[in-house]
Amino acid sequence: MEPMELNSTEGKSGVLYLVATPIGNLGDITLRALKILEEVDVVAAEDTRQTLKLLNHFELKKTLVSYYEHNKVEKGNYLIRQLMEGKSIALVSDAGTPGISDPGEDLVKLAIENGITVTMAPGAVAAVMGVVLSGLPAGRFVFEGFLPMNKRARRERIESLKKETRTMIFYEAPHKLSYTLKDLFEALGNRKIALARELTKKYEEFIRCTLEEAIARYESESPKGEFVIMLEGLEEGLLKEEKMKSWNEISIEEHLQNYISQGMSKKEAMKKVAEDRGLSKRDVYNSLLNES
Repeated sequence: MEPMELNSTEGKSGVLYLVATPIGNLGDITLRALKILEEVDVVAAEDTRQTLKLLNHFELKKTLVSYYEHNKVEKGNYLIRQLMEGKSIALVSDAGTPGISDPGEDLVKLAIENGITVTMAPGAVAAVMGVVLSGLPAGRFVFEGFLPMNKRARRERIESLKKETRTMIFYEAPHKLSYTLKDLFEALGNRKIALARELTKKYEEFIRCTLEEAIARYESESPKGEFVIMLEGLEEGLLKEEKMKSWNEISIEEHLQNYISQGMSKKEAMKKVAEDRGLSKRDVYNSLLNES
């Protein structure tokens, strides 16, 4: 095998590498990730203690810099200065791919704004593993990450998902799992759900049931470990029924004017009204004559 090389820097600036680390099983780290961690000048870590364990396991001695949510402004600017001076930096999270539900997103944005080259050594993502193994549709899905902690913002976020037809993916801590399940059930009703924990570890577990069953389970059992939640989207047929019901609550004239106000021509608007209501354009035209 030919030796791998780091990307060459452009001009004076160094390169920011986003390095995915294992989400459980250390054997899942890639050869490229190890090469980058070995050769960069600095490793920026969400939790330096956790990353030190990883580096020690692979016998890598590196300069570690703490970079997490509560110091991301100060340390972000420091890391950008280091990059501008030509240093190469690897950014890692506690587990998985940095930049997803963590402050790595902000560092990437800052680096791009400063013309710094950003690249990645891809690897494990708990959300992708979770949805693939959930048994729910994985062709189209939406990643929601952690729900807001503020009750009002949390409620509004969940309410906004009522008509989502794709499989939804959430991350949740064990001490908040029961509250989240109840909030989802209250707003979205009883749906199929898959809960994943301890991914890639010895006691990896998938629980496939309904929201109602999951709530009952964790009333008598204490959740352990970080969870990935996959929730069934609204059935297309049910969504269509809901839309039909909402359109039937207003007149065809009001329906038509709704589309015209959005900039459509009357002809285009009539076509959309016919599609929405499952009518022919002639039926819509005749109904408009009767309403006038």
